Amino acid sequence: MNALADQVLPAPVARELPPALELDLALRNASTAEVITAALQTVGRERLAVVSSFGTESAALLKVMADVDPAIPVVFLDTGWLFEETLAYRDTLIATLGLLDVRSIKPLEATLSRDDPDRELWFSDPDACCRIRKVEPLARALAPFSAWINGRKRFQGGLRADIAVVEDDGSRLKFNPFANVSREAIEAIYRLAKLPPHPLTASGYLSVGCMPCSSRTSTDEDARAGRWRGRAKTECGIHTPTTS
Repeated sequence: MNALADQVLPAPVARELPPALELDLALRNASTAEVITAALQTVGRERLAVVSSFGTESAALLKVMADVDPAIPVVFLDTGWLFEETLAYRDTLIATLGLLDVRSIKPLEATLSRDDPDRELWFSDPDACCRIRKVEPLARALAPFSAWINGRKRFQGGLRADIAVVEDDGSRLKFNPFANVSREAIEAIYRLAKLPPHPLTASGYLSVGCMPCSSRTSTDEDARAGRWRGRAKTECGIHTPTTS
């Protein structure tokens, strides 16, 4: 049964972690499935989480993960500003892929009441908005885990252009199994597995985050050009500082 939970479960006993550089050297040419399997073997299922936005490219990573072990915990940040289509897509992929442990994590109501009572922080200070709606909830959600997996790719450019397959994230490891995967390979996973697309891709959203900070993208733009359009901001913050 799927677990859509707001609370964080008690932490199991942690293993001693190998150095991230050592793992990166061993896995830099590995397949996505091999990276996920290595993460699972390194820390165990109870200490490993996949963090997914259930966005426009998320189904590919979740499909590979489900083929390795559908019971790996999946952390989903429900920021309070997501499109209804994203919430529906989450439920669709849970059913389609047979995901067994999806945990929807929300910002603390006390924090929202104190720092964003009028729900206008996204406009006046988007970094602060991301901090209270994404960065802080993720840090809380990852507390029981020794490693986490995400779906960043080098072809997305910007701060992602040189990401390693395995990174040191303070007290935990961070696995990027799609780091060196091409856009064509992602599309092939969708095609071969007949994965449903995110409902908003048909209307021009090539990258989907929170509703106020996502916009449609034209064919001559980068896929992430629609995120925080008109601002220097390119990341929400969960991938810039360590989350420990």
